[in-house]
Amino acid sequence: MTFHMKYAIRGLLAVGLLAATPLGAEAGTYNLTVDRVKIDTGDFVTEGIGYNGASPGPVLRFKEGEKVTINVTNNLRETTSIHWHGLILPYRQDGVPTISYDGIKAGETFTYNFPIVQSGTYWFHSHSGFQEPDGAYGAIVIEPKGREPFRYDREYVVQLTDKHRHSGDRIMRNLKMMPDYYNRKQRTAGDFFKDVSEKGLGATLSDRSDWGDMRMMPTDIEDLQGFAPLINGKGPNQNWTGIFKPGERVRLRFINSSAMTYFDIRIPGLKMTVVNADGNNVRPVTVDEFRIAVAETYDVIVRPREDRAYTLFAESMGRSAYGRGTLAPRAGMTAAVPELRKGPLLTMADMGMAHEGMDHGSMKGMDHSAMKKPMDHSAMKKPMDHSAHGGMAAEKTDAFYAAGSGLAPKAANGGKFLSYSDLKAQKPLYKLRPPTREIEIRITGNMERYIWSLNDVKYGDAEPIRLKYGERVRFKFVNETMMTHPMHLHGMWSILDTGAKKWNPIKHVVSVSPGTTVYMETEVDAPGQWAFHCHLSYHAAAGMFRKVIVEGGPRASNAILPVEIRKAEK
Repeated sequence: MTFHMKYAIRGLLAVGLLAATPLGAEAGTYNLTVDRVKIDTGDFVTEGIGYNGASPGPVLRFKEGEKVTINVTNNLRETTSIHWHGLILPYRQDGVPTISYDGIKAGETFTYNFPIVQSGTYWFHSHSGFQEPDGAYGAIVIEPKGREPFRYDREYVVQLTDKHRHSGDRIMRNLKMMPDYYNRKQRTAGDFFKDVSEKGLGATLSDRSDWGDMRMMPTDIEDLQGFAPLINGKGPNQNWTGIFKPGERVRLRFINSSAMTYFDIRIPGLKMTVVNADGNNVRPVTVDEFRIAVAETYDVIVRPREDRAYTLFAESMGRSAYGRGTLAPRAGMTAAVPELRKGPLLTMADMGMAHEGMDHGSMKGMDHSAMKKPMDHSAMKKPMDHSAHGGMAAEKTDAFYAAGSGLAPKAANGGKFLSYSDLKAQKPLYKLRPPTREIEIRITGNMERYIWSLNDVKYGDAEPIRLKYGERVRFKFVNETMMTHPMHLHGMWSILDTGAKKWNPIKHVVSVSPGTTVYMETEVDAPGQWAFHCHLSYHAAAGMFRKVIVEGGPRASNAILPVEIRKAEK
């Protein structure tokens, strides 16, 4: 037995899960409770929701090929649910109330049954109200049937989140009342004079006028600030620590379980080799830093050779806060903690207004002189198209960011920052074939009213997206907002178009930056009804959500046929 398999079994026992059979058996039974818990961030203590008495919940460890039974007992006073994020499973087991089932009522136990048909790093969370940002999340690790195509000696789950003092319900109320309620990065008079000295008075006044006319701010990168970044439930001062022996290869399974926060990850003094993205193996790529979108997972391997501590630094994309942990040969050791970098500023490129060939005259609502109400983001009509970005080698910025974007990432040490363009599938999951059709999804919204939508229609007013079993659909995401959105399709894999053709990476979350167009393809191979939404919790709740109905296909024990769907909707 390898060291990492021994470690996996020890981890299973440590989290207190009840398994009816050994880890490698064909079936296993697991028990989870949903509870009110206290969450101590090291900065503040608040009440939240957790699993088996804690937040984050336990690390669920499965084996590819295993058939699992998971008994979930709801100890809350309200309905709850569990969504198995990234798992391929029957429709009725997906755990989304009103779409796949009714949820789990107070005091009741619901039993999930589904096969494990994949391996890798995933997570689980509530899909009811704001229970997930309130603490209802946990990690999933699935061991493959065979050997991994890479070596490691030990592993750790590194689960990130953004815990706030306020409950999710209160946060949503405040955002609807005042969208910049949690923006602590407002520009000041000092910033004005600094810009004047660097750009001149005329340019500075023009810039301020443009942003003022749009009633927006270039600091609107994070909707939610004032949170405590946690690593495995521990704040920066609590310092989660992973132990290693010098020379060991350590696998770190990063999971971003945040409600709203993108993190930039680095370990000063160590290179990171990315080997897995969203549960699927990729060709190894060595980087100094990477950005992890909300709901994404990345597995990296590091090899600390020195007998010293290393800081694991997770810096929010808006540079408003950081999570901190430590890798060390012995408990109690620490390393220097970097300072937060200067926060980025959005540019007109992030507004979709600085691209070559853009017809600015066609942008409805962009006559600033006549603008009397907040800007509707749907007015930005021509974000940057990445359908042919394979030929963009000369582009100075990341191909998945608009040229001139204020969000284009750079490694703190000047080294390599991971791009989606670097990701290539280790082994193609599907045969390369042309899509049968294209569906355009315009990502739209109005920041001032805090309304988020797809194709200018919020969820409550939208018709479902209907797909046919067996087709291959090409989704065209056009981001017409000034925010970055992690788009998540349940039940089926998302093949991100990076220009690598059959080697395009297979993901369950695709991040779409402001002012850009991004493509993904989906093999429609799962009958039933599925959720499709932005994984920023408050954007999904505000309307950036759709139901997807897959028509046709084989009858499955936990799926429903299209005729049943239509009957239910009448």
